[in-house]
Amino acid sequence: MKPLDKNPNQYNGDVLDKPETSGGRKLYIESYGCQMNFSDSEIVASILGKEGFSTTTLLEEADLVLVNTCSIREKAEQTVRKRLEHFNHVKKSRPNMKVGVLGCMAERLKHQFLEEEKIVDMVVGPDAYKDLPNLVAEIDEGRDAVNVILSKEETYGDVAPVRLNSNGVTAFVSITRGCDNMCTFCVVPFTRGRERSRDPQSILEEVDDLAARKFKEITLLGQNVDSYLWFGGGLKKDFSKATPMQQATSVNFSQLLTMVAEAHPHMRIRFSTSNPQDMTLDVIDTMAKYENICNYIHLPVQSGSNRILQQMNRLHTREEYMTLIDNILARIPDCAISQDMITGFPTETEEDHQDTLSLMDYVKYDFGFMFAYSERPGTLAARKLEDDVPEEVKKRRLNEIIALQLQHSLHRTKQHLGKTQEVLIEGPSKKSANQWMGRNSQNTVVVFEKENYQVGDYVDVFIEDCTSATLLGRAVGYGKNQVDA
Repeated sequence: MKPLDKNPNQYNGDVLDKPETSGGRKLYIESYGCQMNFSDSEIVASILGKEGFSTTTLLEEADLVLVNTCSIREKAEQTVRKRLEHFNHVKKSRPNMKVGVLGCMAERLKHQFLEEEKIVDMVVGPDAYKDLPNLVAEIDEGRDAVNVILSKEETYGDVAPVRLNSNGVTAFVSITRGCDNMCTFCVVPFTRGRERSRDPQSILEEVDDLAARKFKEITLLGQNVDSYLWFGGGLKKDFSKATPMQQATSVNFSQLLTMVAEAHPHMRIRFSTSNPQDMTLDVIDTMAKYENICNYIHLPVQSGSNRILQQMNRLHTREEYMTLIDNILARIPDCAISQDMITGFPTETEEDHQDTLSLMDYVKYDFGFMFAYSERPGTLAARKLEDDVPEEVKKRRLNEIIALQLQHSLHRTKQHLGKTQEVLIEGPSKKSANQWMGRNSQNTVVVFEKENYQVGDYVDVFIEDCTSATLLGRAVGYGKNQVDA
């Protein structure tokens, strides 16, 4: 799953929705890591809203402090520990404050948090959020509370998320949970459980609600959206073993995309994350067919070396990945593609590293998320492979990958120069209060003068200049979606 940012993220700012309140208790929640964690926090806020909690951005007034955690890299876990130390310091002046850990770290480190370090009151795994009312009751009685049981069915499809820190324009819609891919470096299958797909009707209803509230863009979320497959129970199964009736009424990811695109033709649709081994041509063809499906795919590859891909248990080869890229660009020539890349995986040689650089040269990604390998306890790589690439070598290779990506990013942004592109305004530019920031279909940030436009407007922008990460332009009128909407 693509991270939202390289730095841990925190909910702060305006809260669009207010959970139902009765007791006046305050909930403060922080989220770290991927988009799925942020989506989960919106589910948690909804569930606790029905128990009388309203959200607050002020830690000092909180009755319940929750941190939604990420275990994908050691740095993220270290950051969460520092935050927990801070929460416990604040708690000394607010003895009734309770602290809980949610998400992937909760599942992995439950005993340490509760029994050894005693730094939290409550530990809740990603499939146990509906049990929060009972767990809160437990800690209110002075007892520690824990539920990290993984589920094969839970999708939270019946929970209407509270849109936290919302700009009122873009929103996440979760369509799958868990992961069945056993990449040797990844903790997700152990912390989030088996893959299961959400009822398409509940997805459409959530999108309908967002459209009615004037949201203009949604991102369909899952650890692996391409393997979305729903027929009755929702759990991903061997399709060949499904009954004829189940097969006849099944919905795959391409069909789900079609349903959403046709239901709301003026709403932009994005999705994340894709897995190369599961992305099929019908998904690409569906993207090409519907203008409101954005021309952008986050397509993690992790390495350009076939030997390392095999060590990672990535079920695709370098050549298969390159063929997929060719198929995408043949059908959608202006499609932007981004990557996840891990350097310094156990046994990686200079030849393997050069294979990664050459793959990057072949694709010329628009942008990417690049990391040095971090051994995660419990994974197959941690159990079976020695972390034998020296840190200084990892750092040097990572710097080379980042430098090459910056070259490719500038190459891609330059391709937009002199073109007029429809931009959805998301908010003010970070650098100037006189400028708007939005994104084009390719997910590239576009900045232009505010003039008389507003957040949520579709605006045609003529691109005049660029950096490796940002397009700079001037508005030339409303976009066609603005006119027709």
